[in-house]
Parts: sequence; C-alpha cells; structure tokens
Amino acid sequence: MEEKVISVLGGGSWGTALALVLARRFDQVRLWVHNSDLAASIAQTRENHIYLPGFPLPPKIVVSNQLHLSAWVVAVVPSAHLRSVLTQAASATTLPIRIITATKGIEAGSFLRMSQIATQCLPQSAPPAALSGPTFAREIAAGEPAAMVIASEDEAFAIAIQNAFAGDSLRLYTNTDLTGVELAGALKNGIAIAAGAVEGLQLGSNSLAALITRGLAEMTRLIVALGGKPSTVAGLAGLGDLVLTCTGQLSRNRRVGIELAKGRPLASILDDSRMVAEGVHTTRVALTLAAAHDIDMPILRAVSDMMDGVPAPEVLRQLLSRAPRAEIG
Repeated sequence: MEEKVISVLGGGSWGTALALVLARRFDQVRLWVHNSDLAASIAQTRENHIYLPGFPLPPKIVVSNQLHLSAWVVAVVPSAHLRSVLTQAASATTLPIRIITATKGIEAGSFLRMSQIATQCLPQSAPPAALSGPTFAREIAAGEPAAMVIASEDEAFAIAIQNAFAGDSLRLYTNTDLTGVELAGALKNGIAIAAGAVEGLQLGSNSLAALITRGLAEMTRLIVALGGKPSTVAGLAGLGDLVLTCTGQLSRNRRVGIELAKGRPLASILDDSRMVAEGVHTTRVALTLAAAHDIDMPILRAVSDMMDGVPAPEVLRQLLSRAPRAEIG
C-alpha cells in the first residue's frame, strides 16, 4: 500500500481501539465520529471519555464528524447503521476505496452480512474484507497480545491487510472463507447472552462448558448451510471469539444475559448501556434464517424467549426437557 493513511468509521470503543492500533502503523488515521459533540470533545481532549476512557490519542489520529476518506476504510459502526454510513461514504468520494468491515452482525430484512452491504453501497470498489476474532477493545488499546482473522475472497487484499496491520502485539491470520468468518462473528453474540444467563443463575462451570460446546454446534449447522466452512467455525473467528465473549468480563452480550437471568426487562438493560450488544439484534435475525433452512437452534431460541420476558429458570427447564438425541448428526 503506497498511501500510509487509513480511515476508521465509528467512534465507539472498538473503532477508537482500532484507531490506536493503526496509529502505530500508519502515518495518519482519520477517525470519523457520528456524534458531532463527541467528535469535538475527542479532538479537544484527545481522549474518548465516553467509550474508551483512559487511552490518550496520539496526534496521528485526526478526529472529525466529516467524512474524509482514504484509500482504505475500516467500518466499525453498529450493524443497524452500517448501510446508512456507507451510503454517506459513497457520496463523499469519487475515488475507489477498499472496505474492511469490523462490525459483527447480520442486517435485518435483507439478511446480508456486513461485507455484502459494503458491496451494495460501494459497487465501484474492489472486493471487501472482514476483520474478526477474539478481541476486547480495552485490551487491544492497551497493546495486550491478541490474534485475529482477516477474511476476503481477494486473498491478495487479505495478505496486504495482514502485513499492514500486524505488529508486536497483534497477529493476523488470513482466510478466504468470508461467509464463515462473518457469520461466526455475528452468531456467537447470541450464544454469549445465554452464557451470561448461566452465570446469572449461578449454574457453575459444567453448565457453561456444555452451553459453549452445544452453542458451537448450533452455530456450525447454520453457517455450513449458508456456505461457510466448519474449519472456520473451529478457528479464531468461531470458537476463539465464542469462548472470549461467553467468559470474558468485558463482554456486553454476556452482561445482557446476566441481567436477564435476574429478571430485568430487556429494554431496561439496554437503556443502562451506551454500547451496543449486537447479540440482541442478531439472535432474532438468526432464528429467522434458521427457520428458512429448517435448522434447529434451541439455545438461540431460548435467548429469544428470555428477551421476550420468559423467566430464565423456565427457559432452562424447557432446554433440558428436550427429547434426547445423538451428539453428532
């Protein structure tokens, strides 16, 4: 890549953390923040005090509420807003850009993955890539060691990103299974809500291990039906991210499950957080997709029931009273 400038769309915790990482490797990082007041505050104080406090931004990170796009763009906005943001991006430049999506979700209604939305909104651009894997924003910002996956059907683009992004504390692996990587990153969030409910009900480590394992099987069934590879689900974007999101103290989706197990209404839980728990949205979309492909997803169905107000102990009883079956097949 000749130009050492990169744009990051999204001023949440993950977008800010990625901007910090990329500032160690690029001459300039253009961080676009949707909220103009927050953008002005970050630009002035050099810290995202709302979403990632405690991490000063170096001068290389240029913060703005205006879209000033470079040749490479990393999209890190909530899945529900990605289409509108990329539509704005398309109107903000006449130059071809390469999109890297770092959002984990599935669009409601269209059932499109994030890279597919990018292709629709930016048809003149070359094939996109998706960045995924087991990462928490604060740990990435702090420079703690981590490994991720960069997936693209354009393998040369994935390798170029791998070389440009990787550093002393971040290792990237390439993958051409874009479908599998994106779906795994989206579906694991719903399973993490269930894991939080296990924690909230104080059911112990045995229950959590069983839930993660069966959740992985559930994810695999749908991902393979939609064209992804089982090996991808067993890798960083699937198993790795699932384990982190189900067990990590910083997991937003896990926190939602803990609160649901206490009997709190979903709306109240979401009102208490500025950050988006993508699993809430993705669970319902995934269940619609599963029904269309005649795939059983009992854990995600249980999560949906809890979000609809069914008490967590009753949901657990229904899960355990299902008819016996073989583990494989």
